[in-house]
Parts: sequence; structure tokens; C-alpha cells
Amino acid sequence: MTVPSSAPRDVVVLGSTGSIGTQAVDIALGAPERFRVVGLAAGGSRLDLLVDQACALDVSVVAVADTARAAELGRRLAERGSAAEVLAGPEGVAELAARPSDVVLNGITGALGLESTLATLRAGRLLALANKESLIVGGPLVRALARPGQIVPVDSEHFALAQCFPRVPDGELTSLAQGQVAAHRSDVRRLVITASGGPFRGRSAAELADVTPQQALNHPTWSMGPVITINSATLMNKGLEVIEAHLLFDVPFERIEVVVHPQSIVHSMVEFTDGSTLAQASPPSMRIPIAYGMAWPERVTGAAAPIDWTKAQTWTFEPLDAEAFPAVGLACEVGAEGGTAPAVYNAANEEAVDAFLKGRLAFPAIVETVAKVVSEHRGAPAGADLSLPDVYAADHWARVRAGELISRRG
Repeated sequence: MTVPSSAPRDVVVLGSTGSIGTQAVDIALGAPERFRVVGLAAGGSRLDLLVDQACALDVSVVAVADTARAAELGRRLAERGSAAEVLAGPEGVAELAARPSDVVLNGITGALGLESTLATLRAGRLLALANKESLIVGGPLVRALARPGQIVPVDSEHFALAQCFPRVPDGELTSLAQGQVAAHRSDVRRLVITASGGPFRGRSAAELADVTPQQALNHPTWSMGPVITINSATLMNKGLEVIEAHLLFDVPFERIEVVVHPQSIVHSMVEFTDGSTLAQASPPSMRIPIAYGMAWPERVTGAAAPIDWTKAQTWTFEPLDAEAFPAVGLACEVGAEGGTAPAVYNAANEEAVDAFLKGRLAFPAIVETVAKVVSEHRGAPAGADLSLPDVYAADHWARVRAGELISRRG
């Protein structure tokens, strides 16, 4: 049993007003003896909440990505008696990520989190990574900077996978994920990533033609932001998670499988060559992996309610319908191509999801648009000396091209 350290851990929370960030703040407020939040960052769309968080936690630094909101943020903080320093713009958020702390929780949504991920790693901080997109779009850059074990995965699936490997001393770490041996070890047969199936599980490709944003946002299990909820409906999110698993655990794509598990109790599994499988199970709550990422290598008592074993329950597993949900297969192709292809995949998807939410694009056309943009991509291949400008150029091209394709569809 691990005994919690006596001193609170200094934590920086990026994306503090989003789904991951608000839960992290709540965990910190509930365990002041464990955590001291020293910095917060958010986009700026929920300024009232950001100010409330900063005052409740008495943080010393607050960053807002929207530079136009910085002056107002400073004024509101001063009115509440807070002397917190205000940093502005994406560069301000990245600066905060490099400030002194024990752990940085990156809960920023989308590719915008990449610079903060890189800044955290350069500064030598432990990175609790909920922003999967930054690892996916900047894979070679992140892997070049990260020390073995410097990243604690917060995505529930990758948190689960990490739990299923035996912990080893820091000096023996070989993968990016904290505390785990590399997943290409000889006794590991494959990684199995579970998917809830989203709100349209069981529907055929033809039955998905006319679904609405309202229907797609009605996830049966998880309460998340709109982008990740739509990504879960298309299973694009699961495709991103396959690429993330490949990068975190250094396992080839042909040894990563997605299986549909509607109850979202088993979050992922590791299958070994002797026929045994280890699975991590917990109720569908992000509070467990968030708390674990903040407290690594300790656990936070009462982070979430456990499974109630006194009640009868059934867990089911079924194969993925690749015809109705082709995003996972496309992601495997993109991940195998490497280079700037994952950045193109992610950027085109973000544009297509935005168009769908605004009623400008049909649901099946989200993945169709991404596939078309990826097929036209001619960027830096795997093995090339990738730079941050290369990634940003690919991201920009993909967004422009996706916009053109969306406009043509009307």
C-alpha cells in the first residue's frame, strides 16, 4: 500500500473550465492536504467560472488563451481580491505549463494543447495527459522530448492499459507511459481498447444518414464536451485512442484491437501470450484517472464510487462494425503512415465536427471528409525530421482543404 506523501503536490490545470478541468479542480478542492493548485489556464469562453476557480483555489497564476479576455480577467480577479498574475494568449498558456510545479494536467481540447505539452516536457514536469490530440498530432516531437515514464495517461482507456502492466522501477522504464514497461515485451499478445459504441451502436451505415447533432450529442454513458461527444458518436475518438496507444506503449497497430463494450465498465485490457487477459474495471467516471494522474504514483481515496458487487449486472462485448464506423480503420492507416498524417486527420476532423454541429454537414460526411483530406495529403512522412512548423502547416492545410470540401457539399 502506498502511503500519501506529507506535502501537498503542486498542480497546474490546463483547460480548467472544461469537463476534465472542472473535475480536476473539484478533486483538488476536496483534498487540500493532497493537492495545491498553483496555476489555471482556460480558453476564456467561461470567464466567470475561471475567476471562481482561481479565487477558490487561491492560485498565483491564471492564463487565458483568448488575449481579448485578459484585461477583463485581470479586472475581475482584482475585484474579488485575487492578486493572481494573468498570462495571455496560447503562448501564455504554454508559459504557465513550464512554470514550477510537480505535475501539469493538460485537459485542453484539440491540437491547441500541443505547445503546452511540449513546454511541460521541456521543463521536466510530470505530464498528466488528457489532451490526446497533442500526442497524436505531434507524436515525433513529443517522443523526442519525453523521458521514459514522464507521461501519465489520463484517457480512461490508456489509464486502464497502464494499470494492466506490471510496475517497474523508474530506471527500467522503456515507454512514455509512467511506471510501465514497453508493450512490445515478448509476453504481450495485444492491447484491447473498449468502446461504448456511442449513441448509434447497432445502426447500419444507411441508418446513420439522417442523424441530427442533438441525437449525436446524447451519449448513453459519458458526459463530455460537444467535440469529444461527436467524436465518440463517429468513433473517431476511438481511432485517435488507437494512435495514442501506439505512441504511448510502443505497440504496432496490428496488435491493437477495438471491441465494443456498451456498459463502459471495463476500460481496456492487455492480452498475454499464455491466453490470460488483464482488465481494468471501474464505473464510467473520469475522476479516477484524473485523480491518479494528479497523484501519481499514489491513489486518491474516494476519487469515485467503486463498482457495487452486491447488484447483479451483465457486461457484454461485441465486435466493431467497421462498415458503419470506418473511423478506426482510417486511423490505423494514418497512424502507420506517421509524419504529419495524424495532424491532418485530427485537423480535418475538428473542422468536419464543427460543420456538423452547425448543420452544414451530414453525420456520415464527417469521416468521409476526413478520409478525402487524408488521401490528398502530401506532407512529411514518418522518419522525417519533423518540426513544429511542419505540424502547424499540415494542420492549417487540412483545415482549409476540409473547409473547401464542406462548402462544396453545401
